[in-house]
Amino acid sequence: MSKPQHIALIIPARYSSSRLPGKPLADLLGRPMVQWVYEKALQVPSASRVVVATDDTRIVEVVKSFGGEVSLTSPDHSSGTDRLVEVMEHVDAEVYINLQGDEPLVRPEDIELLAQGMLADEATDVGTLYHAIEPEEAQNPNAVKVVLGYQGNALYFSRSPIPYPRDGEKHPGFNKHVGVYAYRRRVLEQYATLPDSMLEQTEQLEQLRLLSAGIRIQAFEVLPTGPGVDTPECLEKVRALLSGQPYAPVSPLAKVKLLITDVDGVLTDGGLYYDSTGECLKRFHVRDGLGIRLLEESGIRVAVLSGRDSATLRKRVSDLGVTLHQFGVKDKEAACRALMEQAGVTAEQTACIGDDSIDLPAFAVCGHSYAVADAPDYVKRQASGVLTLAGGHGALRELADVILEVQGKASVFESANGFQGVAQSAVQ
Repeated sequence: MSKPQHIALIIPARYSSSRLPGKPLADLLGRPMVQWVYEKALQVPSASRVVVATDDTRIVEVVKSFGGEVSLTSPDHSSGTDRLVEVMEHVDAEVYINLQGDEPLVRPEDIELLAQGMLADEATDVGTLYHAIEPEEAQNPNAVKVVLGYQGNALYFSRSPIPYPRDGEKHPGFNKHVGVYAYRRRVLEQYATLPDSMLEQTEQLEQLRLLSAGIRIQAFEVLPTGPGVDTPECLEKVRALLSGQPYAPVSPLAKVKLLITDVDGVLTDGGLYYDSTGECLKRFHVRDGLGIRLLEESGIRVAVLSGRDSATLRKRVSDLGVTLHQFGVKDKEAACRALMEQAGVTAEQTACIGDDSIDLPAFAVCGHSYAVADAPDYVKRQASGVLTLAGGHGALRELADVILEVQGKASVFESANGFQGVAQSAVQ
C-alpha cells in the first residue's frame, strides 16, 4: 500500500512591487489581501498545511495576527518557485502547490482539482491550470498562453498568441495559463540545479525552464478566473467584485499632466536620411504634431526627449511650440526626472512613449509607459500599454486622443466648436 501523499499550499507574498508596493497588505473590505488568499487556501480539502512565504517582517506580523502560519524567507529570491524551494526545507510534503498571494478571488475548487490531479497520477511531475480566452485577449503579452497535447500536457507557454492562426477556420482557440503550480518534491529538489534556458530568458517565463529540461507539465482546465491584483486599478476592481458593487474603472491617464515622447521610432518612422553634410531629413507625421498642440492647448504638457540632436529635430520641435525638451540625452531616466521637475508633476502624472530598449529607463521612472505597435515584444512587455499604431504613423496622436477623452476634453478633436477653441494655435 502506498503511503498518503501530503499536500502543502505555499503562498509567496512579496512586499515590494513596482506597481503596487505593499500589495499583500492592501485592504480588501477590512482584511489584508494575503488573509483573503490564506482563508481560500484553508478551504481546499486536500491541503494538509497552508503557509505564507514572505520576505518582509511586516507581512509576518500581519499573518500571525490573523492566526496564519508564515515563514520568513530570503529577500534574494527571483521567483515564487525559488521561495517555495526554501520553505520546502522545513515544510514536509509530497506535493507543493504554489498559490499566488495576489489572487484573492481564487476558487478553492480549482486548487482542489489541481491537487486531485496530482494525487491521481504519481508520474505527474508538475501540474497547472488553464482556461479558454477570446482572440482579443490572446493579443495581450501579459496574458500567458499555453498550447496543449492530446493528454493535456503543456507543449509550450508564450506571451505571443499561440498557436499562430494561419487559417482561422481551423484554429483550435487560445488557452490562457493560470499561474498556479503543483510540484512534486523530487522536482523542487532539482529545480535550483536546472540551467536557465534561452526560452525562459526570452519569454521571461520560469515554467519554460522546466519544459526545456524535459519535465512534463500537466494542465487542468477550469472556468475563466477572476482578476488578480497587479495595479491600483486592479485593486479597485477586486474590491468592487468582493462587495458586489458595479465597477466603473477610472483610467490612470485621467491624472496625466505631462507626456514625454521619444523621437526616432515614435514621432518618426525611424528612418534617417543623410547627405554629404550629415543628417538632414526625418519623416514626421502631421497628426502627431496636431496631437501635441491639442494636448498643450488643453493644459497637458508635452516634452520631447531624444538621444540625438540635429538642426532638423530642433526646427520641428520649435515649429510645434514645444518648450520642454532635451536633446543628445545619454541617461533617459535622469532626463525624465528633470523634465518632470520642470513641469512640476509627479511620476503618476507622467506618461511616456517609446519604441526600443533605449527607452526602457524612461519606462521605469514614468508612472505610465506606452510602446508603439512596431516595438519589439520585449519592450512591449515592459510597457503599461501598447498602442495600435506604429511609430511615425500617428502613434502619439492615438495616445493624445485617449488622454483627452478620459479627461473630458474630447471636444477639441471631435467637434467643430471644440476645435475652434484651440484652432488659432493648432499646427501640424
